[in-house]
Amino acid sequence: MFTRPVRNPIATAALILTLSSMGSASAAVFEVKMLNDGPDHPMQFDPELVKISPGDTVHFVATDSGHSVKSIPGMIPAGAEPFAGNFGENVSVTLTHEGVYGFECGPHGAMGMVGVIVVGHPINEAAAKDATVPGMAKRTFAKLFRTLDSRLSASN
Repeated sequence: MFTRPVRNPIATAALILTLSSMGSASAAVFEVKMLNDGPDHPMQFDPELVKISPGDTVHFVATDSGHSVKSIPGMIPAGAEPFAGNFGENVSVTLTHEGVYGFECGPHGAMGMVGVIVVGHPINEAAAKDATVPGMAKRTFAKLFRTLDSRLSASN
């Protein structure tokens, strides 16, 4: 059986756009700034806690000079690749493995310039909480994990 041709060009264009977008998921990009003077304390990532979906990208912006970003050993999911950038460099990472990714500023991590990205479900949260981190980073991570746990329990 044949169908009659569509004679409305607007309806045809809408149908083509709808069909072409079906099955293709578009990944999102999230921005995290590296700041000398953050909203909560000096030497801060903003935001410090980011929740994304697998395949999304986090773009770290060197808003203020003298900062870098790198993942923290023991605070990334099994099978995930560590990431790192140079001082004063913008860095983009696309994360595909579900779990918790801890990150820090190379020179200011011990001062509490750290953060957490949660990709999908935080399947490695317990291991990430057990990772050894220095100085103020330990307190900042404790606060971030309390916030994460509070958000997770509120969504259930």
